[in-house]
Amino acid sequence: MPDRIVTRITALPKPATFKEAAKPVQRVAAYARVSTDHEEQETSLTAQTDYYRKKILEHPGWEFVEIYVDDGISGLSTNRREGFNRMVEDCLAGHIDLVLTKSISRFARNTVDTVTTIRKLKEKGVGVYFEKENIFTTDSKGEFLLTIMSSLAQEESRSISENVTWGQRKRMADGKVSLAYSRFLGYDKGADKYTMVVNEEQAVTVRRIFHMFLQGYTPHTTASLLTADGVPTPCGCDTWSGATVRRMLSNEKYKGDALLQKEFTVDFLKKKMKKNKGELPQYYVEEDHEPIISPWLFDYVQKKLDARFEIGNTRYSGVTLISSKLEEPGSTQSA
Repeated sequence: MPDRIVTRITALPKPATFKEAAKPVQRVAAYARVSTDHEEQETSLTAQTDYYRKKILEHPGWEFVEIYVDDGISGLSTNRREGFNRMVEDCLAGHIDLVLTKSISRFARNTVDTVTTIRKLKEKGVGVYFEKENIFTTDSKGEFLLTIMSSLAQEESRSISENVTWGQRKRMADGKVSLAYSRFLGYDKGADKYTMVVNEEQAVTVRRIFHMFLQGYTPHTTASLLTADGVPTPCGCDTWSGATVRRMLSNEKYKGDALLQKEFTVDFLKKKMKKNKGELPQYYVEEDHEPIISPWLFDYVQKKLDARFEIGNTRYSGVTLISSKLEEPGSTQSA
């Protein structure tokens, strides 16, 4: 057999890093995120957007697409990150060739979300450059380094979550009460976040709900009437539900007490909450703040609630003897 002639055809050089990429990317976007709405974080977000806008516009051969932003959103999940999800959709639709971002922790703190998203983008020929870690995802070593670094970011989030949870439980054990005032009707934050002050305007609605219950109205009917009257819900919505009314009727804070650790987080990644059914200690604080409903009257309502719902009489009607002890709906006097 005659000797074969083998000629080697040299392969084209592959870019090893972002800075060495031979082919300039034409359509470039950036992603910026902060996890809280504090003032210093807002400054950070503005700095990120200004920096990347200037960087893209001044780079020869790059075409500026957009700066995608998520303000005050956690990076542990992509579910509520509108800016992030819209950016991914635009990438998959072929509108973007390269995404710039400050770091892996800004992109996502969930390892699975990070790697899954990067692989989707990579299949469409879209690269992501993480400036702090100097990782370019189209590099052969990019995904390996990315997996390690995103795992570290996720572990950092777990550690932060545990520290925050420990602090919250310590404050509960000390009897310090805090709540989301924007979603709680009847109270405002006082001199510090552990002081509850009655909001007299909202307290009118709270007293009205208790008054209507004692007159025989069901939570469902009460919700319908409040909606018809244009009364805003605890979260500021227009439509009330029977479940919301039921929760308010059962909330001990309206009699001046507070039961702490009613729920707890079971998954720091998904922020999944679970009702505490004895898995963790609870703390009951008596006479913590000024009541909107007199304690004896609140306790009476609980007995009536239990009796009404034990028999399943959801259309119960009738004025109780005690209903006259409450002022008419709209009154500003405390029960």
